[in-house]
Amino acid sequence: METFTFESLPKNVQELKALPQATLDTPFKTAALTIAALCHYEQNPDETFEMLDFLKGPETVSNYEKQFLKDRLAGKTYKVKSFFAGATPQNNYEPSTPYTISVSDNSYSYPEENWATLYLQSGGADSPRPIKFRKKPSTGQWFLNEIQCLSDIRVPVSSDPWA
Repeated sequence: METFTFESLPKNVQELKALPQATLDTPFKTAALTIAALCHYEQNPDETFEMLDFLKGPETVSNYEKQFLKDRLAGKTYKVKSFFAGATPQNNYEPSTPYTISVSDNSYSYPEENWATLYLQSGGADSPRPIKFRKKPSTGQWFLNEIQCLSDIRVPVSSDPWA
């Protein structure tokens, strides 16, 4: 497991590239930056897509992926914040600051060379959520391949009629 701390979250691709993790030399760093970038989605989807384009390396965010994010995050951007330390349904997924995120792997994380599936623990889910990466051998960088961690979680207490 690797843990990353951010004093603030990036609001555009320049701020993202300025972070020390932007070397993308491990899939753990790319995972942490992916969640940090997704936190900006509610404020500005286009700037978020630019950050994700950087994290995807030689590929760009497809129209399918844009629609997927819209479907998964519409009215539920708390899902992204739920991966930071201190974010729980009880506090409406407001993470503690500085923002801290832990990324883990397991014995199934590296099914073949240059591919990795890492895991993020949400404060609103019982099991860790996957996110997939691909390594570009010529640069040694790990790029985002597939965001698989945005399935539903427990709703924030403020939105739960049964709370």
